[in-house]
Amino acid sequence: MTPFFNVEGIYTPVVTPMTADHAVNWDALAKIVENLIDKGVHGVISGGSTGENYAQTVEERIAAALFTKDVVNGRVPLVVGTGAMMTPDSIALATAAREMGADAILLATPPYSVPTERENALNALAIDKAADLPVILYNYPGRMGVHMGEEFLDRVGRSRNICAIKESSGDINRVHLLARDYPHIQLSCGMDDQALEFFVWGARSWICAGSNFLPEEHIALYQACAVEGNFDKGRRIMSAMMPLMRILEQGGKFIQCVKHGVTMNGIDAGPMRPPLKGLNKDDKRALEQVIRVARTTISEIENEQPKAKG
Repeated sequence: MTPFFNVEGIYTPVVTPMTADHAVNWDALAKIVENLIDKGVHGVISGGSTGENYAQTVEERIAAALFTKDVVNGRVPLVVGTGAMMTPDSIALATAAREMGADAILLATPPYSVPTERENALNALAIDKAADLPVILYNYPGRMGVHMGEEFLDRVGRSRNICAIKESSGDINRVHLLARDYPHIQLSCGMDDQALEFFVWGARSWICAGSNFLPEEHIALYQACAVEGNFDKGRRIMSAMMPLMRILEQGGKFIQCVKHGVTMNGIDAGPMRPPLKGLNKDDKRALEQVIRVARTTISEIENEQPKAKG
């Protein structure tokens, strides 16, 4: 029987650094993963959409996952993304995840096809069967076109492998639904500008692309809310992060911002694969300013001395 997988803490969907000719920059990828582990993230995800999985072949994605697994070397859990337009591709990725000994898979709705709830559930269960690993569902209707609704959840929730859901709908009512009606499926924040609300409703993890370049700051919010239960401190940290969250969630240049943030930290993440293009100078300047302010403010909050009582 597949062991229960506890999704706890900050999980980073790792970017895929590229050379100028859009090949994977393996040295940079190793440095990014090492930096994330050094800074204390609790798990890494290979082959998520932040890693530009839509612009890679199945073979490339498997190679990146294998490489990442070697770098991680068991120090934190490795989750392998299986999202793809075609079910056979997802099954191939799931099978590879099982064979390489990944800790879990991230399972999304196939984009563009707009399956019914039943079709989406049967697709998910086929991928689940191929992996036979713990499964983190990924609900992202903004990119996939449909929700993982109640009929879907009722069907796939019967599998012993379904352990968590990354909720990226942006609909706070979904958070309420999942926390109230599906408590056996761990709730993971997948909407960065709602992280505080997720933690209030019992989420114990945050799958966040911004932790590629601000891992310690994301960990600080998780620590304040989920570990310490200090939501006053959590609100202050979240307030400091909100300008960044607005850029990431509402700016329309998500991966470009994440890659530039990584490059700012001294590891060249390189360009995006087409059709995406890099940030212009004004966008870079605005992002850099927001990151600097967030980093400084959160550091000040973290270093405050507790007030003496009496």
